[in-house]
Amino acid sequence: MALTAWCFFWLACVGAFHVAALCFRLLAYLLLCLRRPKDLRRRYGAWAVVTGPTSGIGRSISLGLARRGLNLVLVGRDAAKLRDVSETISSTHCVQTKTVLFDFSHVSTVQGDQAMRRFQEAIQGLEVGMLVNNAAVVKPGALFVHEAAVESLARIIRVNVLALTQVTAAVLPVMVQRGRGTIVNISSASALALPSFPLYSDYAATKRYVGEFSRSLSVEYKSKRIDVQCQVPFLVGTNMISSAVKASFFPFFVPTPESYARAACAGSGTDPCACHTSHPPCSGGLPV
Repeated sequence: MALTAWCFFWLACVGAFHVAALCFRLLAYLLLCLRRPKDLRRRYGAWAVVTGPTSGIGRSISLGLARRGLNLVLVGRDAAKLRDVSETISSTHCVQTKTVLFDFSHVSTVQGDQAMRRFQEAIQGLEVGMLVNNAAVVKPGALFVHEAAVESLARIIRVNVLALTQVTAAVLPVMVQRGRGTIVNISSASALALPSFPLYSDYAATKRYVGEFSRSLSVEYKSKRIDVQCQVPFLVGTNMISSAVKASFFPFFVPTPESYARAACAGSGTDPCACHTSHPPCSGGLPV
């Protein structure tokens, strides 16, 4: 009987500790919701770099950052769409914009090296305080690996991994020299929240890299006052998910890019290396 009582006592203690830990995390999340958004321009600098800014989450984040007073360097592969988003931002917000034509699928090639030099020239002398690594590709979509063309698999890796790493490496010296900055990497719940993502193996693997890269980068540059976040959208109503998938889920679980971007922008600068799921009700996140 005494042994049974002690076992019950220790199990109760473990359960109480677990409940207390969950309540503490919930309280921290609620406090984060109530916290006023940071002044990103004052905290980090006047300019932000956004990759993949012409549609979906990237476009909405670009507009959200412009609304908060940040000048923008917009990096993408479609000149017409870059011009369109740049003109939209300039006409609706009193900020400056620069555009850099860069097809990330050409990274580590002669064309990619030329584009990287153009990007480095574009940010030279700017007070770049923020980088949003949003550009990514998922095509060819749901396929077994042996059915996909090798070049399409390599393209996913070049865009989602190599380009993200190179752009980050190009921006970091500016932030290190200034002693402040923030990097926001857009990963995916397919890699960090789900146990596996079959038929999208290559894509999920690249997004897993983004999460691990962000964790280590956060520790590596914490002493240099550079914050790193890994934001993890699940289902967001962009062109990357099919209309059938959108229709299969209740709208609450498939937020628009605009609603996701509002939470993402509000959450930037709150937690070093934080993880934001799709459709967060506020700016909170979970540590990764």
